[in-house]
Amino acid sequence: MGLREDISAATKDAMKSGDKKRLSTLRLMSSAIKDKDINSRTDGHDSALTADTAIAELFAKMVKQRQESAAVYEQGGRPELAQNERDEIAIIQSFMPKQLSDDEAKAVVADVIKAVGAASVKDMGKVMAELKAKYAGQMDMAKAGGIVKALLG
Repeated sequence: MGLREDISAATKDAMKSGDKKRLSTLRLMSSAIKDKDINSRTDGHDSALTADTAIAELFAKMVKQRQESAAVYEQGGRPELAQNERDEIAIIQSFMPKQLSDDEAKAVVADVIKAVGAASVKDMGKVMAELKAKYAGQMDMAKAGGIVKALLG
């Protein structure tokens, strides 16, 4: 089953169980997917988000937004709102592939560098493209960029 079907099934389960927090987060996720579908059609792309990796990338952005919001709420003295954001993060991450640890990410980047044959920072684009193709949603690409620079530097 794909991510769309998983979210749809989870939404039905949340409705039946009366879990309002989970239901609202799942609806946000479905809405974000539909928004992305509409935007891709208006941008001239033929199809909607078809690959689970594209949906996982969208979820990664949603998680990042909520992490930033939680930090702002913490700084503003609103721990209840920060906790609300963290709860949403947990729900969203339950639909994402397992995130690679820092050590695993370094090992993956090193393998990709060897596979691509990158020799200098000039080859960073090739490495990042390969990482994005194979490990989208499993690692933060901003952190991966730092690792690539460190290894190629």
